[in-house]
Amino acid sequence: MRGHVRTFWDGREGLSRGFGFGFGFPPGPGGHRGHPRGRGSRGRGRPNVRNAVLALLAERSMHGYEMIQELESRTGGIWRPSPGSVYPTLQLLEDEGLIVVSKTDASEGSKKLFELTDEGRAAAAKVETAPWDAIAEGADPAQVNLRAAIGQLFGAVAQSAHTASPEQQQRIVDIVNNARREIYQILGED
Repeated sequence: MRGHVRTFWDGREGLSRGFGFGFGFPPGPGGHRGHPRGRGSRGRGRPNVRNAVLALLAERSMHGYEMIQELESRTGGIWRPSPGSVYPTLQLLEDEGLIVVSKTDASEGSKKLFELTDEGRAAAAKVETAPWDAIAEGADPAQVNLRAAIGQLFGAVAQSAHTASPEQQQRIVDIVNNARREIYQILGED
């Protein structure tokens, strides 16, 4: 854990958000938390955000955050591109005339909806392999399973922060601390 603690509305402390893609792996050679080899997918280099956006928009119009969620879902949580990579890519695609932006109706707020232009459809057609397929194809099943188990654990711990009594929360803290120690013992084995 990164040591973040958040105080909830009722004064209890709980785990902060931020357990996403990067949790559990120290920085790799590229210096990025979240992947044992640095940024990107399984040693193949950085995933291509541009191609991913084009491929998603070839299927249907989407909002930027929806694209981030969709990419995370399609890669089984292996890759969740940051807003800092998706939104500049969207701006670049708009500047190149490959996408157009429209605002949605007031019921959804002022979210921007992105759609491909004819030129954008031609560019999307040139994407031979969807980036999410390439990422998932090269994924180590053991790491995928570990990531899924961590996500389930975080879900249970997060739920306990809102529903458990103080005594139950202390028992949960003890369990998590013991699990951490056991993991380090395993890592220390020859």
